Amino acid sequence: MASPTSAKKQPYPFWLGGVAATIAASITHPLDLTKVRLQASGDKRMVESLKKTVRTAGVRGLFDGISGTWMRQMSYSMCRFWAYDESKGKKIVDPHKTGEAWRLALAGSMAGGIAGFVGNPGEIVMVRLQGDFAKPPEKRFNYKHCFDALFRMVREEGASSLLRGVTPNVFRAILMNASQLASYDFFKAELLGLGEVPGINYTFRDNIVTHFTASFAAGTVATTVCSPADVLKSRIMNASGPGSTSTIAAIRLAMANEGPMFMFKGWLPAWTRLQPTTILIFLTLEQLKNGVDWSRAKGFTAL
Repeated sequence: MASPTSAKKQPYPFWLGGVAATIAASITHPLDLTKVRLQASGDKRMVESLKKTVRTAGVRGLFDGISGTWMRQMSYSMCRFWAYDESKGKKIVDPHKTGEAWRLALAGSMAGGIAGFVGNPGEIVMVRLQGDFAKPPEKRFNYKHCFDALFRMVREEGASSLLRGVTPNVFRAILMNASQLASYDFFKAELLGLGEVPGINYTFRDNIVTHFTASFAAGTVATTVCSPADVLKSRIMNASGPGSTSTIAAIRLAMANEGPMFMFKGWLPAWTRLQPTTILIFLTLEQLKNGVDWSRAKGFTAL
């Protein structure tokens, strides 16, 4: 029987979630970029929009604004994964023990609130870099990269511009982490606790099949829960001019012109984008954790 000291597992590096999210976001960047340009340009079909981008800017055009994506993931995502583990009160959660859903959701909400605020500048930079080439030339920001965008925003619009859309962004981050991170942990624990599944004679273990299934369910939950805040966030961050930062004004205008269902506008495209991102994040994170465990077992203490 293992001693209490040997059974205690060392925490994973705090930056692991940020790296996993950055890898996942880099892979899905062309889809994310196309979604933003579909919303901004009025194009109707995703495939046609992809072809248009390749035709006008080459294959490299599919990765326009990727520095903004990296900035966002290494600020927002790194913070949310770290804060989530901290908010749960312990670094390591027993994968074979079903956690209380409300405690996981509360931990995710706290992490989301912190990360949403910290990552707001990176969120704005990402949105602007991705949507720039879909605008008429005279309305483009023409940022060179994420740091140029950050410095110019402060110089040209003031430091307060870094907080543009912070209210819906924090609200969305709270919803995202309460639904995505918490539901992944919840579904994973539930699957591991099922035992042998009747009819298919399969037992879920802590492997890629379980990780994929849990992340698929988490992506669907997160898309539905986050849709209202996501719509508001995109509209406010892409807006400019006096009064364009008011969340209440954006809600009133949308309700008057489109009705309450505007909150779920673009749910299917959002699900199509978020699902592979969610799956890739958790599959990558689990593999990075396995890599850390392997390196520690081999005596490497840097991780």
